[in-house]
Amino acid sequence: MKKTILTSLACFALTVMTAQKISVKDGSEKFSNGSHNAYTTTIYETSKDDVMSKWKSFLKDFKNEKVKTDNGEIFGDNIVIKDWGNNPVDIYATFEEDKKTKTVIMHVAFDLGGAYLSGSDGDKHRNAEKMIKDFAVKTTKESMGDKVKDQEKILGKLEDNQKDLEKDNKNYKSDIEDYKAKIKKAEENISKNEADQSKKKAEIEAQKKVVEEAKKVMDKVD
Repeated sequence: MKKTILTSLACFALTVMTAQKISVKDGSEKFSNGSHNAYTTTIYETSKDDVMSKWKSFLKDFKNEKVKTDNGEIFGDNIVIKDWGNNPVDIYATFEEDKKTKTVIMHVAFDLGGAYLSGSDGDKHRNAEKMIKDFAVKTTKESMGDKVKDQEKILGKLEDNQKDLEKDNKNYKSDIEDYKAKIKKAEENISKNEADQSKKKAEIEAQKKVVEEAKKVMDKVD
């Protein structure tokens, strides 16, 4: 049990250290409609289904015509991002899950209407990087928050176990004191009993003599 807890703690600590380095990079990625420039980030301590669900909800917070999932890809049709003006964009997102490390790599491409967002687009590029990173950080923290709660539950159980051990220890010490008192009382009783036995033996010997004398008197009667 102790080994399992320490292993879990070590893995969790390693994940936390790694998760602190969330970043976003852009480069060519494949989507259902071809290869395009996209923004890629890694989300930690989560699952593909969870990330997809949260990304879909994230897109729906913007004005849009529709947000749909098809074959593992999420498509946001005519998304209006106020910071970019009133011209809508189409947003494509794909997800790669590594169940062993509990990480999800997310690729997001922004179709500006014939051209895909890239580093040459200045403010929009920086805004997209921030948007993706903020989403990755928020989602990771939410997922890790659940892990923290799980660890807190384990801590609570361990603390309860410690309290039980302390209570047992107190009871054991109390039992020892009771046993000591009983032993002392028993020793006193033994000492008194032995003295009483000696006294009783003396009384018996004296009574034997009385009996013998009585018999002698009785035998003289004729």
